[in-house]
Amino acid sequence: MTAAPDTTPAPRPDTSRVVRTERIGTTLLITLDRPRARNTVNAAMAAQLAASVDELEDDPALRVGVLTGAEGTFSAGMDLKAALSGESPEIPGRGFGGLTETVTAKPLIAAVEGWAMGGGFELALACDLIVAAADARFGLPEVKRGLVAAGGGAIRLPKRIPYHLAMELLLTGEPMSGERAGQLGIAGRVVAAGEAVATALEWAARLAANAPLALAAVKQIVHAADGSPEPAAFAAQRRRTAALAASADVREGMTAFAERRAPVWQGK
Repeated sequence: MTAAPDTTPAPRPDTSRVVRTERIGTTLLITLDRPRARNTVNAAMAAQLAASVDELEDDPALRVGVLTGAEGTFSAGMDLKAALSGESPEIPGRGFGGLTETVTAKPLIAAVEGWAMGGGFELALACDLIVAAADARFGLPEVKRGLVAAGGGAIRLPKRIPYHLAMELLLTGEPMSGERAGQLGIAGRVVAAGEAVATALEWAARLAANAPLALAAVKQIVHAADGSPEPAAFAAQRRRTAALAASADVREGMTAFAERRAPVWQGK
């Protein structure tokens, strides 16, 4: 007797996930995953990206995050169609994409392939390090659409590069290449197309070999010094380094150096 054909419908892929995470050693690889929409940011992506950053921050086994985009595009910025329908790509207190105003203790590295436009560029600027493919394209085209680069572009870019160069990008809305971003110091490393993620993961492994409390302290000191008078910055630094000096990791670092071995960090 011939068995009846199986008419059970095949399971549909989960299309509700627009941000994927993958643990690679002590690194959390975070991938924006709306390639058909050039990884533009809608409300769902903002919520999921914020949750991914929380996963990185809350898990002591994770030391560094790498942010990238699926299928050769970092992010083309805000999803204008979603915005016109009333969706917001911002989360109150956390900014565009749930990231641009978020303070993180752990280092974040942007691995940029393809387009990083508008809010996509601002997501990269919110990271601590940027690795860019030479043929990547960075731009803040908001003025072409009657908008302002309000996700950090107008605030952060003039602090990263000379004023007139930042204003050229902000006022013209024209893009620049990853190679040019490297020349200006926006990208710390420029690599061949397709190699940004692998290079960022190598960087992440090097960062993760350092003491996690020290990494967090560096970020806190740098952020506290931004725009502060030097006396206030040094006072804040003294408070932070005093707390760091009392940690077990500082003793472990010095002991490991004296014993000529790799340190074993406890994060405390």
